[in-house]
Formats: sequence, structure tokens, C-alpha cells
Amino acid sequence: MKNNSSPVEQRPKAASRIAMRFVLLIGVLSFFADFTHEGSRSILGPFLASMQASAFVVGVVTGFGELAGYGLRYVSGRFADVTGRFWPTAITGYVVQMAAVPALAFTHTWQSAAVFIILERVGRAIRNPPRDVMLSHAAKHIGGYGWTFGIHEACDQFGAMFGPLAMAAVLSYHGTYQLAFAVLLIPALLNLLFVFVAYRLYPKPQELDEDITQTRTNPKRFSTTFWVYLAGACLVAAGFADYPLLAYHFAHTDAMPAPWIAVFYSVAMAVSGASSLLFGRLFDRYGFRVLIGLTLLASLFAPLVFLGGVKTALLGAAIWGMGMGVHESIIPAAVTPMVPSQHRATAFGLFTAGYGIFWFLGSATIGFVYDNSVAWTIVFCVVTQLLAIPLFAWVGKRQPCNTPPDGA
Repeated sequence: MKNNSSPVEQRPKAASRIAMRFVLLIGVLSFFADFTHEGSRSILGPFLASMQASAFVVGVVTGFGELAGYGLRYVSGRFADVTGRFWPTAITGYVVQMAAVPALAFTHTWQSAAVFIILERVGRAIRNPPRDVMLSHAAKHIGGYGWTFGIHEACDQFGAMFGPLAMAAVLSYHGTYQLAFAVLLIPALLNLLFVFVAYRLYPKPQELDEDITQTRTNPKRFSTTFWVYLAGACLVAAGFADYPLLAYHFAHTDAMPAPWIAVFYSVAMAVSGASSLLFGRLFDRYGFRVLIGLTLLASLFAPLVFLGGVKTALLGAAIWGMGMGVHESIIPAAVTPMVPSQHRATAFGLFTAGYGIFWFLGSATIGFVYDNSVAWTIVFCVVTQLLAIPLFAWVGKRQPCNTPPDGA
């Protein structure tokens, strides 16, 4: 049948198809990345506990890992912006991260394990800002920033669902933690394969966004709105316990067998992936009202996880997973239109650096408080997250979603 569409009508359709293929390809490689590193993280809590690490040690190690994993993103993002070497930077990060996880199979003390736990986060820090910038260039052709990052995060989190299930299967068949980490070499290699495929097929993803070729001036790199939003996100990070600490709680209280701890994480990741698709779309339409409601809901994870039985803890883990989906999809989607595109990688890096510093401080605090009082742990988690809501409301009145700043 003859195509009666005009060339003007065909060009946007072609651009949309190319952009969607790029986003899905990045999603596939991220599926295997999250299969690898989230599979390992689902068992890090009991793994460290098996080597006589305390809750405080778990909190500090995982929190410092997040500090490195987020704090170094400013360096990575700044480097990518200045040099324009987005793919080489991202590839370096993927190689470091995918090598660190299987290396845990060779550790037998919590101190040696801590080295690779932190190194894995460093690799993630290196690759995330340039990857997010490359994804953002596809957003205008497929429906918005929330939808773009939502699709990507869904692929991420479905990988994060299957990784813990694989770990649960290995442990349930009387496998050791070291064997479980060794199994993760398979998805790690598949991730690197798809990274190089994506690089060869889309060496310059910035060409998906025609507007970036235009000359822009913007004397004020980051607005007040950006900094206020960062402050709110830091409060959320401080009160959002990392899963290894939740897993430590389950193991420490004998709430469930070790394989079920990984299954709970898998459920959380499945909820996270589904939530990122739904709420990313809703964020594009309704803006910060969505983020405010989800922050309020996510704050309920702490009392459900720390005080409930198995069923209540499962609900708490699901809400925790929903919160993770929000953090990983809506947060970068909201940052993108706040800053000029020529400073986007730096903005991602700076934003997540602050986020990571407060994640570290919060994780260490939560671990310390947990060793002394579960009740005060819950209070800390809930209150710090709720304090972010007024800041998000302020930002929402001044920054409609998907609206770029002047000069961007």
C-alpha cells in the first residue's frame, strides 16, 4: 500500500522509532546490569552478617558505597560535559562495576568484601551521568522525560527482580554466598556485550536531540529551584534505608530464611519497575503533585518492615521498592528540564553527589540507631522523608514538568 504521508510527517515518526529503539537497547543492557548488581545487593546484608559484621558496619559499608556511588558522579558528569566523551566514560564505569560483583566470590572477610562493594558503587558512579544524558536526548521524541526514564527504570528493575530470584535459587539449593556471586558473572558479561552493541549502533546519541546543536547562553547555570529540589531529595535519601540493612534486620531477627530475603528484594524490584512506568507517565502529566504523594506513601515502609510480621514486612518491602522506582525515574526526569542541556551531565552528577552524601549519612545513622532502638529508627526514617514534602511543593509551583529553563 502506498504511503501517503508527507516527508514532514514521516521525519518525526522515524525519529520516534530511532529514539525508542535506543531507549530500549539501553534498557536491555541495564536489565543485565541490574540483574548483576542488585542480585548481589539482595544478599549483602546476610552475607556481611555471616562474617560477624554488626548493623552499624553494614550501614557504614553500604552507606559509604552509596556515598562513593553518588558523590563521584559529579566528577564523572563534569568530565563528560567538558570532554563530550559520554560513551567512553560510561563504558569505563560498566567495566569496573561488572568486574567488582563476581569478585565478591573470592572474599572471606567483611573487610575484603567491603572493598568490592564500594568498588561496584564507584563503577556505577562513573557510568550513570553520561548514560542519563544520552537517554535524555531521546525524550522529546517519545513522550517526555518521565516516560523515557520510566521505561529505562522499568527495564532496570525487572533485571533487579530476576537477579535476587537467581540468588534465592542458588542459596535454596545449599549453595554458598561465594557461589551465588560467581553465578553473577554470566549477566555481567551479557551487560558488557550489549554496552558495546549500543555504542556501535548509536555512537552519537546526542544527534537524537536536534536542539542541542543550537547556540545557547545561560549565565546562571543552576537555578534556585534546582537547589531547593536537591535539598528535598537529600532529606528523602537520608531517611530511606538501604536494602542490605533491611535484609540484616530480617536475618538478625530470624524473621525468614535467607532465600526469602532475596525473594522479598525481588518483589520490591518488580514493584519498582512497574511503578516507574506508571508514575513516570503521571509525572509528565501532573508534575510534582505525583512526587509529593509518592514521598508520603514511601515513608510508610519503615514501620511496616521493622514492626510487622512476614506479610506486613512484604508490604513494606513492596512500598520500599516503589520508593526506589520513584527515586531512579522521577528524580532524574525532574532534574532534566531544570538545567541547560550543555550542563546536563554536570547537573546529574552534582545532584546525585548531594543525594549520595545524605544517603551515606542517613544509612550510617540508621544503622547506629537500629543497634540501640528500632522505634527511633522508624521515627528517623519517617520524619526525614516527610520534611522533604514542603520543599517539593515549593518547587512544583515554580517548575512545571518537562519545561526547560531559559537558554536550554
